[in-house]
Amino acid sequence: MGSVSNRPQYDAIIVGAGFGGLYALHELRKRNFKTLVIDEAPDIGGVWYWNVYPGARVDTKVPLYEFSNSELWKDWVWSEKYPGTREIQRYFEHVESKLHLKKDVLFNTRVVGADFDDANSQWSVKTLDGPELTTRHLILATGFASKAFVPNFPNLDKFAGPHFHTSRWPQGGVDYAGKKVGIVGNGSSGLQVIQELAPSVGHLTVFQRNPTYALPMRQRPLTVAEQDKARYTALYELRRHTFAGLDAEFNVQLDPTPEARHAFFSKVWDDGGLAYWLSSYQAVIMNKEVNREAYEFWRSKVLPRIKDPAKQELLAPANPPYYFGTKRATLEQQYYEVYNRDNVDLVDAKNNPIVDVRPDGVVTKDGTFIELDVLVLATGFDSVTGGILNIDLKGRNGQSLREKWKKGTWTNLGLMTHGFPNLFFLYGPQGPTSFCNGPTCAEIQGDWIVQTLEYLRLHDHKELDPSAESEAGWRALTNAIGNATLLPETDSEYMGTNIPGKPKEVLNYLGGLNDYVKRINTTVAQGYPGFDKN
Repeated sequence: MGSVSNRPQYDAIIVGAGFGGLYALHELRKRNFKTLVIDEAPDIGGVWYWNVYPGARVDTKVPLYEFSNSELWKDWVWSEKYPGTREIQRYFEHVESKLHLKKDVLFNTRVVGADFDDANSQWSVKTLDGPELTTRHLILATGFASKAFVPNFPNLDKFAGPHFHTSRWPQGGVDYAGKKVGIVGNGSSGLQVIQELAPSVGHLTVFQRNPTYALPMRQRPLTVAEQDKARYTALYELRRHTFAGLDAEFNVQLDPTPEARHAFFSKVWDDGGLAYWLSSYQAVIMNKEVNREAYEFWRSKVLPRIKDPAKQELLAPANPPYYFGTKRATLEQQYYEVYNRDNVDLVDAKNNPIVDVRPDGVVTKDGTFIELDVLVLATGFDSVTGGILNIDLKGRNGQSLREKWKKGTWTNLGLMTHGFPNLFFLYGPQGPTSFCNGPTCAEIQGDWIVQTLEYLRLHDHKELDPSAESEAGWRALTNAIGNATLLPETDSEYMGTNIPGKPKEVLNYLGGLNDYVKRINTTVAQGYPGFDKN
């Protein structure tokens, strides 16, 4: 047993002040765990502090996209179905006014490393230009999209105008009115920026590697009257038991005729939002023929909105370049109409990529120079594992997590990894993560972590470490379920294949949230089989 002087400063340190980190902080504080949150930003909100690019908004409708705590929702109302950044930030201000979390958050501080002290069963957490802190438990709530991916464009640093990744859009804004703007990428953030900027810029050039299969958002204002709080408790219980932590489920029964399937596709299309992806037939994500049917229906809706036949083929090709639903779904409002504007060009960056960046523009493979004043990189993220591995984590006997995961990810339940005692992941690899509503996942995994810390305290255990056998089993299960879908057929952030050199693997647990909850709760009920306790 370590001496009193060797006891850690904290029971738990949490990295990240978004939904996951704040939920864990509140629940641990209620149970008298001395807890500190550390975040690089100057305020709470996690990704919603940084996401200030034009058009940024959630892709999950409210009230699903908020905490289930009645103290928070009873006197909070939203102005629209899919709130934008500023309203989400005001929501976090509301959360702070109720829960007073900031007093236990260390802001403007970046965690760069953490070492496990075997002798004292605690973590030493290193910050950049800040204090080194000790904690019994280390909880990483870094989010699935905290490490931006920036392509290695030659001479990018020579570009004279503003240039940045969407996740680091300048907090003070950018003057793009009347300017020549280039946007590389058309995923979730890229699409939102494209929609917003097109009417205001002098000229917009979109560099697209692959089309995004964008779905109708069906955005609209919300009245106070229609936000019926009487149904919220049941709604928040429901979201814990659906595949993606939402209020609807996959249809496991495929209708037998093309006519019936067309009628079903029409219904979920009209519902809007993520329904055409996550409330469609389950067979869409598993069966190539049904997937093609879903794609053709989508294409039939999109083509009439695009006037130029050449742009039609780039935005909604006759032969789909990847299976529908195997990349992150995007929601649009007037995305396809953007390409009918005279001031918008679309570059096929797959066949004609950027090969050089100059102070006043870019050069594509065919030798064309495109003059630009502003260059926006909407190029995605090193998803799920990137934010975790951005921290230099050293476990038992100095083992490096970067080295351990160099050829693939290993966790038990998507919550812990062998050889790194008392290290927990929120919204991390091999959990429901990218296929789960953020606040839902934050609460479900947060509850498991809180229960676990209570269990360890009650039984006077200083360490919890998953066995190598248990994480091998969980990895095998995660991959087996994922490999039964069409996801491995597509290069995407879901498989890690959007990042050069990253191992191809199933990064998310695709058994659905309901199944996941049963598995992690069973582990608690049975006294943590598959974990070593000391």
